Amino acid sequence: MHNFMRRTVFVYLLCFSVLSLGAGYFAFETTLAASIDEATIAKRRAQLESELAHLETLIKQQQEILQSKQGERVSLERDLEIIDAEISKSRLAIDAQRVAIADLTEDIFLKEATVLELQEKINREKESLAGLVRRTAELDDQSLVEVVFSGKSFSEFFEEVDDFHEVKLALEKSFRELEGLRDKNLDAAQILSNRKAEEEELHELQKLQRDRLQNQESEKAKVLRATKGEESKYQEYINTNQKTAAQIRTELFELRGTSAINLVDAIEFATFAGNKTGVRPAFILGVLKQETRLGEFLGNGTWSVDMHPTRDRPVFQVIVSTLGLDPNSMPVSAKPGYGWGGAMGPAQFIPSTWACYGGYINLKTGGCGYSSSVADFYAGPWKYDANADRLRVVRGKQSPSNPWDNQDAFLATALYMKDLGADAGTLAAERMAALKYFAGGNATNPAYAFYGDGVMGHAADFQSDIDILKSL
Repeated sequence: MHNFMRRTVFVYLLCFSVLSLGAGYFAFETTLAASIDEATIAKRRAQLESELAHLETLIKQQQEILQSKQGERVSLERDLEIIDAEISKSRLAIDAQRVAIADLTEDIFLKEATVLELQEKINREKESLAGLVRRTAELDDQSLVEVVFSGKSFSEFFEEVDDFHEVKLALEKSFRELEGLRDKNLDAAQILSNRKAEEEELHELQKLQRDRLQNQESEKAKVLRATKGEESKYQEYINTNQKTAAQIRTELFELRGTSAINLVDAIEFATFAGNKTGVRPAFILGVLKQETRLGEFLGNGTWSVDMHPTRDRPVFQVIVSTLGLDPNSMPVSAKPGYGWGGAMGPAQFIPSTWACYGGYINLKTGGCGYSSSVADFYAGPWKYDANADRLRVVRGKQSPSNPWDNQDAFLATALYMKDLGADAGTLAAERMAALKYFAGGNATNPAYAFYGDGVMGHAADFQSDIDILKSL
């Protein structure tokens, strides 16, 4: 075949390939639909989401039962119904977690297929580009003298010059397409990574929820053994197990990342924080206890291993430097099976969240929260600003706030809960604030209900202690 004809066919095939690639994602989706039957998966996911919504309705019904019963006079019947409602909620939450995991599994399957197909397209395009580069080099190496002595006419020569220009244009376009594919693949891979992390998180939460259910069932069995179903014996049981002020004063309040403190001191810290923020002190204590329990479940870690490398480590180094602390000696939470650890102190703030409460400012933006590129923002540089230190301002102290300082941790928790709406004063607002604190955008997902329920259960216990102390 004549050289010109060969090159013309080559350019035609190349342009067809590039145009097909330009359709990109849409062509891929058609192929993917045929290979993995997206319609079936979509139907399955719709069923799962419907089941999850139904479970959410049932959980709300049990929550309403709990709230109505808690307003009734204390009796064996009432308290057994409360325990039963809590057990039902726990079982429903476990079911919700199961459904949410199944839904994520379906989504992960699709995302994995997307990443695989995009990578295959990238590999094919790289091979095509390699051929283009080699062909361009061959055309570029032909000198005018070689063309003249080859016996070609001037018209053929100029046709090859035009052909060479078309190849170069196609090459540039193919590079742009490859760059676009690469970006899409990176985005798809990140989404896949997030979904897998969420799935692993739910598996871990299921373990916690099962422990909670077991404790609730043990409590019910304990009450029934002690009372044998008789109201008089139950009232006697309550009186026998009712805490006294003296007992409360000797109790310790366990804190994550620091030594335990006396419960009375903890109540004083929470009361101070509550007066400054409008958040109920018992609720503040409930959040801190829940975080301590969760932190104990995850274990201890180190900042250089367990902390998010781009989001948290840069600002963490500035925090400990400002406080004059050794980063390697400061306790942080371990990285769980999902996501990252690195949470600091009793309130378990990650460094990038602490920044907005402890006065750390990004010098590029002058703020503590990201506004554009996440990675670039968290890279800093960071600087401590005493005027932006909300805890320091509220407490009127002369030193930077410290996430490992108990009173700072109590106040930071209260400020954060206020920012999330807990100062509205209702139990529903408090529970939602706790869920937002833990689950963020998944706060309304029933799979995460156990956290809010746990906080509110602890808060009820602490409210009882506070009421006893106030009654003296």
